[in-house]
Amino acid sequence: MEFRPCIDIHNGKVKQIVGGTLCDDENGEKRIRVEVNFVSEQEADYYAKLYKKKKLKGGHVILLNPVDSPMYEKTKEQALKALAAYPGGLQVGGGIMPDNACQFLRAGASHVIVTSYVFREGRIDFERLKIMEQCVGREHLVLDLSCRKRDGHYKVVTDRWQHETEEIVNGDLLDELSNYCDEFLIHAVDVEGKSQGIEGELVAFLGRWGQKPITYAGGIHNFDDLDLLGDVGQGRVHATVGSALNIFGGSMDMDEVIKKCREYPAD
Repeated sequence: MEFRPCIDIHNGKVKQIVGGTLCDDENGEKRIRVEVNFVSEQEADYYAKLYKKKKLKGGHVILLNPVDSPMYEKTKEQALKALAAYPGGLQVGGGIMPDNACQFLRAGASHVIVTSYVFREGRIDFERLKIMEQCVGREHLVLDLSCRKRDGHYKVVTDRWQHETEEIVNGDLLDELSNYCDEFLIHAVDVEGKSQGIEGELVAFLGRWGQKPITYAGGIHNFDDLDLLGDVGQGRVHATVGSALNIFGGSMDMDEVIKKCREYPAD
C-alpha cells in the first residue's frame, strides 16, 4: 500500500473540502458553493516540492473549478505550477478532455484523470473513452470512479460529484474499463472530507479485485483507519489522506502516514 498525496485547488487556492458539498449555483454562472476544511497559505508548488523531496509518486492534483468558471484560470495556473515543480511525479484531474489533456501532460503530469468526459446520460460513453485513450495513451490515463452508496450499490458520480450515474462499481465494470487505463482513482464521496472513517465495504471489494493500481480517498482520519484500509484492502489499495493530514491542518503526521502505509505490502 502506497501513500498517494493530493493537491486540491479551488478558486486558485490549495484547499481541503467536504467533497459532497460541491454544488454549482442555479443561476448558470457555474460558481461553486463548498464547505471548506482548510485553506493553505502556500501555493501548489510548495506541496509538489515537498512530495518530490519525500519521493512520493502518483499523487493527484485536482482542479475543483469547472472549465467555464471565472476562477478556472487561477486554479489552472496553480496546477501548472505544481506539475512544473515535480515533473513526472503527479497526476492531474478536473475538467480533463481531449482538448486540454496533452497540455497537462506536456506540463509535467504523469497521467491525466478523467471522469465526466467519458460519461453521457448516466452511462459510460465508450466512443469518448476510446478517443481519450487514443489521445493520451493508456499508460497516461487514470479513470476516476468516485462513487456514493445508493440502494446497496456504489454508483459512480460525475461533474464534481454532483450527478449520479447508472454505473455500479463492481468487478465487471473494473474488468472492462481496465482495458483502457493505467490506474483507477476512487473517492468515497459520502465520507470524503468528513474524517469519520473509511468505506470499508468498498475498500474490501477493491482489494479483492486488485488487478490494477487503485487509489482510495475518503474518511481517513487516524491510524486505525489506515490499518483497516491496509487489512481489508490486502495492501493492494493505495491511500490518500486529506483533511486529517498535518500539512492540511490535521493531526496525522505525514511521515508517520508514509511509514504506516509501507507496513502493508500487497498480498
